[in-house]
Amino acid sequence: MEIQIEAEEILQEFRDEDLCNQLNITKEEINMTKLGEFAKDFEPTSKAKNIADLKEVSTDIELVDDEFKLVDKATKTEKIVKQKIIVVNDEKYRVPQSVISQLKIILEDNPLCKKFKVKKSGTTIDDTRYQVIPLL
Repeated sequence: MEIQIEAEEILQEFRDEDLCNQLNITKEEINMTKLGEFAKDFEPTSKAKNIADLKEVSTDIELVDDEFKLVDKATKTEKIVKQKIIVVNDEKYRVPQSVISQLKIILEDNPLCKKFKVKKSGTTIDDTRYQVIPLL
């Protein structure tokens, strides 16, 4: 096992040297990344926005099951996160369970409601709240 790890490290070192030679940079430079460069290429784990980002939402829009992979920072293990989304103009918008629950209550009292908006308050997972507001 230890020999295999050493062999992989040696192979990676050669790969790094080859890459350095191709790019005409030093090994130290290949491992350095400027924050601005990293941010330009950064893609969030979940590409879904939030339903609260929309001005209004139709109750007739299709709700879709979605999932994405996430690496747990504490355990360093990969897990799959499932979510409900809607797609508007080729953009995914996450629909929290609390929004669906509130919309159910609104539709029980007003089955003719066709549009609503969602207000979001809070900034962390623990204090984020959603308020569904019927429009029509």
